[in-house]
Amino acid sequence: MNLKPTIAGLDLPNADQSSKLYRILASVMKQHLERSPVAPRCQLSNRHPYSSPARPSNRLHSPFSSSPQSTARRFTDSKGIILPGSQQDLLLDCSSDSAEPDIPLCDAYWNASYFGLDRVRLFRDATAEEQRQILSLTNLNVMQESYCIEKAGMGYMSRMVLLAETVQERMIYTLFAADETSHFVQLYPFLPVEPTSSDNPFLQLLSEVVEGDDKAVLLFVIQIVLEGWGLSHYRALAKDCTHNALAQTLQSFLQDESRHHGTGVTLFNQTTLSSTSHATIVEILAQFLRMVQVGPIGVVEAIARVKGHLSRAQKIQILTELDTQQHSGTRLQVLRSFMRGDGAEAIVQDLEARGSFNPLPAHQCV
Repeated sequence: MNLKPTIAGLDLPNADQSSKLYRILASVMKQHLERSPVAPRCQLSNRHPYSSPARPSNRLHSPFSSSPQSTARRFTDSKGIILPGSQQDLLLDCSSDSAEPDIPLCDAYWNASYFGLDRVRLFRDATAEEQRQILSLTNLNVMQESYCIEKAGMGYMSRMVLLAETVQERMIYTLFAADETSHFVQLYPFLPVEPTSSDNPFLQLLSEVVEGDDKAVLLFVIQIVLEGWGLSHYRALAKDCTHNALAQTLQSFLQDESRHHGTGVTLFNQTTLSSTSHATIVEILAQFLRMVQVGPIGVVEAIARVKGHLSRAQKIQILTELDTQQHSGTRLQVLRSFMRGDGAEAIVQDLEARGSFNPLPAHQCV
C-alpha cells in the first residue's frame, strides 16, 4: 500500500476563493443542514463564536475572527455557514520576542481530567500558561483527527458509490457521503487551525486503506471497525465535552455513525471473503491496533512540545500515571467487540495470535 493517497482527499487543495463553487456549496449545504435541528445553532456566523476575549492577539489570528482589521473574503450562506477553505490561512506572528513554542490556541472543549492530565505530576507542577498550552494541544489533536476522519469519510463513501452492486446500494452510499460532508462542515467552526494529516500515522494508514479497491477489506476495516469505533468515540466525546454546542454537534453524529456501521456489517455478510482479503484485513488491523496498544502517546507528545525534551524515564512515568494499560486495554476490547460478521471470528483469532489485543506496559510504549 505505497500509493499516493488521493481518494481520502486529505491532501486535496481548496478551490480558488473567487470560485463560484463556494456559493454553490453554500446553497447546497444550507438545504442539507436545515434538516438538522443542531447544525443551525452551531453555524452561527463568520465570527468564531467560541473565541475567548482573553486570548493574546499578537500570536494567533483566528480565521473565524470578525476583527475589523481582517480583510479575508468569507464565503457563507445567509445563516453564516462557514465553508472549509474559504478563510485565510492561520497566521503566526514570527516577530514575537517570546521564546515559547508556537502553540495553537484551541479552546478546552475537554478538561484536563478527560485526558488524565490531572494525574500527571509534570502537568500539575507546570505553570498555568504551560498547562493551558498542553491542554490546548490535546484538545486540538482530538478536533483535528475528527475533522480529517470526516474528510476521509467523504472519499470513502464516494469510493463505495462506484463499487456498489445494486441501485439501492449506490443510493445508500450517496446519502452516506452527504452525512460525512455534513459532519465535516459542522466540525470546521470549532477548529482554530487548518488540520494536517502529514505527521499522524493513523491518518496515513487510513488514507492508504481507502486507496484500495477490495470491497471486503474496505467494508470490514472502515465501516465495521473504524465506523464502530467512531460511534463509541463520538459518544464519549459528546458526553464529556464542556462546550454545549460542540457536544450537541457530536451527539447529532451518532445516528449516522450507527447506520454506517450497521450497513457495513450487512454488506460484509453478503460478501465472499477470500484468503487474500482475510490476510489484508489482519495486516491492516494489526497496524492499527498497534497504535492503540501503545496508549495515550499523543498526551506525552503534547507535554513534550510544551515542556521540551523528555527523557525515556519521564515518558514512562507519564504513561504510568496515565495508567496506559487500562487506557489502551479498554479501547482494544471495544474495538474487538465491533469485529463481527461472517468471517470475523477467524480474523479476531489471527489478531489474538499476534497479541494485537494485549495492551502494552508503559516501558514498552516508548
